[in-house]
Amino acid sequence: MSITRRDFMEIAALGGLAVNAATGAAVDTKTGMPTRILGKTGARVSILAFGCGSRFLMYKEEDKALEALNRALNLGITYIDTAYGYGNGESETRVGKVLKARGGKQGLWLATKVNVRDADGAMRIIEGSLKRLQVPQVDLIHVHALGGEDDLAKAEAKDGVIKLLYKLRGQKVTRFIGVTCHADPLVLQKALEHNDFDCTQMALNAARQGQAKLAPGRHDHFETTALVTAKKKNMGVTAMKVFAQEKLLGGAPVEKLIRYSMSLPVAAAVIGMPSLAMIEENIRIAKGFQPLSHPEMESLSHELATRYKAAIDRHFADHQDC
Repeated sequence: MSITRRDFMEIAALGGLAVNAATGAAVDTKTGMPTRILGKTGARVSILAFGCGSRFLMYKEEDKALEALNRALNLGITYIDTAYGYGNGESETRVGKVLKARGGKQGLWLATKVNVRDADGAMRIIEGSLKRLQVPQVDLIHVHALGGEDDLAKAEAKDGVIKLLYKLRGQKVTRFIGVTCHADPLVLQKALEHNDFDCTQMALNAARQGQAKLAPGRHDHFETTALVTAKKKNMGVTAMKVFAQEKLLGGAPVEKLIRYSMSLPVAAAVIGMPSLAMIEENIRIAKGFQPLSHPEMESLSHELATRYKAAIDRHFADHQDC
């Protein structure tokens, strides 16, 4: 049975959501934060996610880090993105303290990542992640920072991490599983085609990052490869590297960089925010989000790719931060 726009608006209202007439997005009526469905998971998440990578670890005092994450959640962010690899568990520990103080992760989406490829090593990390996060179950576990063909082969092996994640999903240790990739769109596309992932996170910014090896004539990027495959399979997609680790700042206004990534067919943009001022500014942008037109996106992408793409690709070839 198809659902009409009127039906959708009535259902949204019952769930504490309002529909933005201009964008069609459902907005949380309590916080004003736009939300989207995370693909086949069916979960509704804020269009801005809190990245708990290196920018979260820039809060050197733990109480300041906890204050920052709490501030973001109070203002409407519902997606928390962390990983064991962020400070060898320090990020997860901080997130766990916030969740415990808030009485659990009710209403929040909690994603973590595992950065080893063998099942035994991955299981040890995941067991530690649950303890650090102080939860019996997470919403999503990603294979962290997929590299080249050899890396994918290790992850897909009989005793590899992907088989383990299938098992853990079946056991409800995690509700969903996914994979992230910073640098090689074609390898990620292959991984999405050949495996049963629910979600994926990839570098999606206005410079169209994505070329692990600067081979002559290679111009593939995530938007035209892995993102297309993910959408065909109705996967939940999140964008990262929106600012390309600040390398795009100065090339375009922050608001345009965020709007570019949010204008793609993604559920959320994952951004690290190392100050309260940045948290509030990014949330302001998200709450006032209006999609860029296709010509605006093409113009911005052409300008930034010409100036920055090669340097960005080299920087992120062996990168694991969100």
